Amino acid sequence: MFNIEAKLIDDTKHQNDGSFLQTPFWCDFKSRHGWSYRRFEISAYLPDIFAEDENQNCECNEKKSANSGKLCTKKRYEVAVLNRNFARGMFSIAYIPLFPKLLYECTPEEIIDKTFEEKDSETEDISVISENIVTPETQSIEFAHFLTEIAYSLKPLLPKNTIVIRFDPDVSFREPDDRDFFNYGIKMVAFADRLHLKKSKVDIQPPDSTLVDLCCTEEEIFSRMHSKWRYNIRLSEKKGVLIKRYFGDDPEITQKIDKFYQLTKETNARDGNSCHAKSYYLDLIKFSAERINSGKDVPLISLYIAEHDGDAIAGIMTLFSHDEAVYLYGASSNSKRNLMPNHFLQWTAIKDAKAYGSKYYDMYGIPPEGKDENHPMHGLYMFKANFGGKNIHRTGSWDVSLKIYYIFYSLMENLRAFWFKKIIKKLKGR
Repeated sequence: MFNIEAKLIDDTKHQNDGSFLQTPFWCDFKSRHGWSYRRFEISAYLPDIFAEDENQNCECNEKKSANSGKLCTKKRYEVAVLNRNFARGMFSIAYIPLFPKLLYECTPEEIIDKTFEEKDSETEDISVISENIVTPETQSIEFAHFLTEIAYSLKPLLPKNTIVIRFDPDVSFREPDDRDFFNYGIKMVAFADRLHLKKSKVDIQPPDSTLVDLCCTEEEIFSRMHSKWRYNIRLSEKKGVLIKRYFGDDPEITQKIDKFYQLTKETNARDGNSCHAKSYYLDLIKFSAERINSGKDVPLISLYIAEHDGDAIAGIMTLFSHDEAVYLYGASSNSKRNLMPNHFLQWTAIKDAKAYGSKYYDMYGIPPEGKDENHPMHGLYMFKANFGGKNIHRTGSWDVSLKIYYIFYSLMENLRAFWFKKIIKKLKGR
């Protein structure tokens, strides 16, 4: 359908923009912690989904599709593909974070609403609407095949023991129901067309998040927060909480990471979560500083510690790039929680992200079911959602299987997730 071709490339001009997960910095960092990666240029011919004239002339970047005869436009994409070995190299998985986007630009919602309002005044039969309306749902067939064809074009260029390519598409929705409807459409296309494409039950990146717009003044950002959150920030500052920021080249960074890691272990014991090794956090912040000090334009990693009377009571690690700022990791003490250090930490990081030039601040993960006041994740949902951001809901991970062994890997992965997320937490009373 798309005549996709993939070729290896050595470098990219996108060093510190777009999704941080696709930057050379992040891929190089992950290669220090069990992953390998390759960067590719992918070319594809996208058919005009509304084209009916099969005799149109093709320009230099266009050609006719052999299957449909429709006019196609050539598009090029750069993408990083990460690989990780398992079972001592018996098999590996390939992972493509935040790629691809939807193939076609969607019609703005206000135009869709206006179109239906005009037609509703004339007839109740919506089938007569002839305008070329593009929504995520109208692209389900193309998107499902696009994922599959990308995977098959990459297969010869990846390690031979790769059993699956897992995508985290950069496709988001305002409401969970819209996301679920889109995913259902992809599943139906995969089933009907017998594609080796399935929705993974295990998402690598958090599919749900909230983004705080940084393209306005500090006063406007602050005013958009819930009034209680503004009060908590002022209270924390009034009570003497101090926020200190550290970079990877700080002489005391090892000791500060030690403090952050102690807070992380305290948080995990309280909430039943897991975390990286301490060396992972230290290497991340040092690696960023090393690259920046060598003149590279790479994302900036910072550590923020909230202190009160000499006690470290909370901390967060953030990543700033030209496009996005991301709240990567956070931890807090069981003591002095009434001082609201977490609110003050986030507000400090948000202001710094704006000063850096990031366009939005990503809270990086919210539980959409946390809207329910009786849900155990309600507190986390409310904390992140009330900073005045816009909730988004991505599709989550999608797998294109390359070998029969994927069936066994998927089964074991699902059992492991069920054990840790359901059984262990219930045994611990969470």
